[in-house]
Amino acid sequence: MISKNIYFKKFNFNHKNIATKKNLNLIINSNNEVINSLKPDFKLNYKSKKIKKNLHLRIIGVGGSILGAKAIYNFLKKKIKRKVYFIDNLNNQSRKNKKKFTNLIISKSGNTVETIVNSNILIKKKDENLFITENKNSYLTILAQKMKSEIIHHNNYIGGRYSVLCETGMVPAHFMGLKIKKFKQLNNLVKNKIFLNSLISNVNSTLFFLKKKKFNSVIINYDESSDSLFKWYQQLLAESLGKKNTGILPVISTMPMDNHSVMQLYLDGFKNNFFTFFYVNESRSPNILNHKILASHNFLKNKNIDQILYAQKKSTENVFKKKNIPFRTFEIKKRNEETIGELFCFFMLETILLAKALKLNPFDQPAVELIKKETKKILI
Repeated sequence: MISKNIYFKKFNFNHKNIATKKNLNLIINSNNEVINSLKPDFKLNYKSKKIKKNLHLRIIGVGGSILGAKAIYNFLKKKIKRKVYFIDNLNNQSRKNKKKFTNLIISKSGNTVETIVNSNILIKKKDENLFITENKNSYLTILAQKMKSEIIHHNNYIGGRYSVLCETGMVPAHFMGLKIKKFKQLNNLVKNKIFLNSLISNVNSTLFFLKKKKFNSVIINYDESSDSLFKWYQQLLAESLGKKNTGILPVISTMPMDNHSVMQLYLDGFKNNFFTFFYVNESRSPNILNHKILASHNFLKNKNIDQILYAQKKSTENVFKKKNIPFRTFEIKKRNEETIGELFCFFMLETILLAKALKLNPFDQPAVELIKKETKKILI
């Protein structure tokens, strides 16, 4: 257990201790805004704002501006009474929707093309609009001023993929009716030796895999509601470490569906993968209808969906173990703000610690800017 909410089993591999507790303590105790955002005393550039309950909430953004909020919404959907719509890519959105929305338009730079285009197409005069962007002269700042909309200033020193526990994730979480302070778990976790040791051990294992030319981190996900969490993690890992001809490719594999497609490759194909099993215990899941089960499959009687998923996870882990395929396991005992806050902390600290060991800057993404510049040239 790394906490009362998360059972965790680390990679079972011997390795050198490249990442040390000293390095982790230096990161945790640094005066870094990303690390500060994980603490309960971090002050948001936002004061609670009430929105009408009958208004539909729509979040417009892309990448790190929206992935965290979407992860929170889907992971905790059963606790959230409000319907939330996410516009996070360019597609043929309809202008004809007659609903009145509260729009949260989020872009750190204020100049993100996809967010500008979607806002242009979707926002209607009767909508209520709230902008989250840096305190500088940008397209979205000017648009917000023109529309006389409220602007929440995005923290200048926190990049999008690390911003889930500041304005870009916490303002949406507040509008979802969730408790913001409950997400902030770093102060509790740094007192937990099991958490710290698990974090260091997993970073050392990952560095060992990279030396052995294992560059693919495959998420074996048994919880559909966590797909968005791993889309967030995918950006975090790929954008933070994909530099100087190194990095890790995060691949999300949805189970049990992928047992019938890519599992054959995972078991008997090339050996440059390492794996994370992720499962959430669901106390209320649909039961099998016993009277409809044929005699050949009586083993399914008196079972529910969650029991079947867990059996599939355990059997897959057993086969991986027999084949000496490296994997770690997260089993979530309870869905709440604390649990997903702990997961955000674990993955962010793990990524930053990996970057330190690989001598990379985890907070920039210089190559992506090349595509933005090239796109603008073509459109001009």
